[in-house]
Amino acid sequence: MVKAKTTLTFYGGVNEVGGNKILLKDRNAKILFDFGVSFALKAKFYSSPFLSPKSEESLLEFGMLPKINGIYRFERGSETEIDAVFLTHAHMDHAAYISFLRREIPVFCGKTTKIVLEAFSKIHPKGLEFNFEGINFHSFRTGDKIAVDNVEVEPVHVDHSIPGAYGFLIHTSSGTIVYTGDFRMHGSKPEMTQEFVEKAVEAEPVAIICEGTNMTGATVSSEREVMKKVNRVIKDVNGLTLADFARTDIDRFNTFYKAACKTEKCLAISMRQAYLLNELRRDKKLKVPSLRDETLRIFQKKKKYAYKWEREIFDAFSYKVLDSKTLSRKQCNVILVTSFYDLEELVEIKPAPGSCYILSASEPFNEEMEIDHQKLRNWLKHYGLPQYHIHVSGHIMPLQIKKILRKIGAKAVFPVHTEHVDLFVRFMNDLPSKMIGVEKGKAYRILG
Repeated sequence: MVKAKTTLTFYGGVNEVGGNKILLKDRNAKILFDFGVSFALKAKFYSSPFLSPKSEESLLEFGMLPKINGIYRFERGSETEIDAVFLTHAHMDHAAYISFLRREIPVFCGKTTKIVLEAFSKIHPKGLEFNFEGINFHSFRTGDKIAVDNVEVEPVHVDHSIPGAYGFLIHTSSGTIVYTGDFRMHGSKPEMTQEFVEKAVEAEPVAIICEGTNMTGATVSSEREVMKKVNRVIKDVNGLTLADFARTDIDRFNTFYKAACKTEKCLAISMRQAYLLNELRRDKKLKVPSLRDETLRIFQKKKKYAYKWEREIFDAFSYKVLDSKTLSRKQCNVILVTSFYDLEELVEIKPAPGSCYILSASEPFNEEMEIDHQKLRNWLKHYGLPQYHIHVSGHIMPLQIKKILRKIGAKAVFPVHTEHVDLFVRFMNDLPSKMIGVEKGKAYRILG
C-alpha cells in the first residue's frame, strides 16, 4: 500500500455555503486554506444580538471553531501546529475566524484583502469575533510563489463579488492541488478567472477543490446586464432611489456610480462604505473614485456617538455629508445606498411619491432572513415604494463549472461551499475525474 504524503481535511464549507476551513498536510508542512465563519451553523445556536457567543469555548463546543491543537490565541502552553494560513478573499465566510488565531501564525492574502480586513477591524465594534488587530499579514499578487516548508502556493486572481479574490495552485509532494475559492465567469472581469483556469490546466493537478454554490439557484445573467437594468429603472424614478447592495461589492458600487453619473444624480453612501472606499484607494490597481468626486455624497445617520473612524471621514469630507433632513429636500436627485438597518431614517426622510427601492443583493435564503425581508416589505408598503430585484451572483454556474472541470482534468474533485454535494456529484459524474462527497473532519489522502 502506498503511504500518502499529502492529506486534506475539511473543517468547514461542507454541506454549507461558506465557512471554508481546509487543512493541508504535506510531509512537515501544515497549512490552512481559508478560516471563515459558518453563518448557517452559528444560526442554529445563536440569534444576535441577545443570544451571542460569549467565549471561544462556546464556538469550540458547537463546532464553529475546529478542534485543532496549538492554533488559537486563547490556548496556553502548546506550540503552534500550523505553519501558515492562506485566504482566498475577504468575505467573512472565508476569513472572519482568523481573528482567533495566534498572532505569530503568518496569514497570506491579496493586498486588497489585507486592506478590507484591516478596515473591518476598525469599523466593527470590538467584541469576541471579527477582531483582526495584530494579525501577521503577508500580502501577495498574481505571479508570486510562496514557499511554506516543502509546499509552494501560487495565487492567481479570479473574478468574484469582492475585489482581490484569488484561487490557489498548491504544489505538493503528491502533485498540484487546485483550490478555486469563490469565482465566476459572468462578472466584470471574466478574463481573470480565465487566466486562473488556464494556469490550472497547465499544472495538470491531481485534485481540485471547487465551489458549487449555485447548484439549485443558477441564472443566466451578467454584471453588464445588471448595469443596463439599473440604468433603466433609475432614469424613470422621479423621487428618491433607495439601493441595497453589499458594501464590499465594488463592481456593484461602480454600477450604481455610473448610473448616477448617467442620470445626473448623486450617489449617497454610508459612513462605513465611505471609509472602506477611502481605504481601498490605497490599492492603485483598483478603480475606485475619490470621495471628493462630485457625484458622491456621504449619508450620516442620526446617532449620539461617533467612532474615531467616523470622525476622520467627517473631518476630511464634511462638505459631502448629508443628514436625513438635507437628503429629504434633495431626494429627487439622490440615489441612497441603504440597508435593512437604515430603515428608521425613512421616518425623517419621508420618501416622495414616485420613489423606488432596488434590492441588488441575494434574496433571503433562510427563515431569519425571510423574517427581516417581510419587515422590509412592510416599510416599503407603508411608504409606497415598489421593489425591484436586480442582481447577479458572485458565484459560478453549474454548466460553467462542468466545462472548467472537464478542461482541467484533475484526478479527483472535492466540492465545497455548497448545500447540495450529492447533486453536484451526480451532475458531474460523467466527467473522467473522481467526484468525492466531502465529509466534515475526515482526512482525505492525495495520491499522485
